Amino acid sequence: MKKIVVTGSTGQLGSELAVLSKNFTQFEWFFTDRNELDLCDLEALETKLTTINPQFIINCAAYTAVDRAESEPELAAVLNHQAVAVIAKWSQANGCKLLHISTDYVFDGTAAISLTEMAQTNPINVYGVTKLAGEKASLEQNPNAIVIRTSWVYSSFGNNFVKTMSRLMQERDSLHVVNDQIGSPTYAADLAQAIMAIITHGNWQAGIYNFSNEGAISWYEFALAIQEIGGFDCEISGISSSEYPTPAKRPQYSLLDTTKIRSVYGVEVSDYEASLRKCMVLLAFQK
Repeated sequence: MKKIVVTGSTGQLGSELAVLSKNFTQFEWFFTDRNELDLCDLEALETKLTTINPQFIINCAAYTAVDRAESEPELAAVLNHQAVAVIAKWSQANGCKLLHISTDYVFDGTAAISLTEMAQTNPINVYGVTKLAGEKASLEQNPNAIVIRTSWVYSSFGNNFVKTMSRLMQERDSLHVVNDQIGSPTYAADLAQAIMAIITHGNWQAGIYNFSNEGAISWYEFALAIQEIGGFDCEISGISSSEYPTPAKRPQYSLLDTTKIRSVYGVEVSDYEASLRKCMVLLAFQK
């Protein structure tokens, strides 16, 4: 039985993969968090992987606190770059297939069209810089690796925009949401399905792939969709990024073109609103 190691198993994507794993009993699953597999301990990381000896690694672990990364660049670099290099080197040496998760933050946001995998990278914050370094390390250390870039991830698990907005819309009479950053949300459950479509496809093709749900929207429009689906009575107004300054700059435009992953692996890409409805139904049941 082939083994799959999932790093960052308590995060949004790792949690969705844990749910999905029940449908893929042909694999032996190892869900690891920092207690079982501390990515900051680079020597122990290699030893632990050798002990498990997986045939697949899905690397969901990352330093994702975008604003805090500006003041903790060394820690972000260890998790997003150096640990990825170790995992990639080990996987290459041991015939293990590596699937590494990256981000739209590798772009500077100055494009005006949806971004393909060949688009020029130019990160504008520490998080993006370290994630791009991780992408490069994974493919340099293991040319057979697959990198999936995704964006605006949310889930019924963990902390994310959908859960925060849903809560705030019930607590407040009005909200201001940035309306000049354009991209597409990604339901982590859909991304988990795409990952398993790749792993079970039988035709592993290395390289970079984009995955997000369909639809070009702003955070403001995303908030309006959450409000409509949730039936929340809250006044929402759009503001510019300059009116809502953050320690880390965000890309203004980072819409991902998903043509490649659909054509190579036959992955279905859902409309963002359809996936948002599925997630919000789950959130309603959790109450």
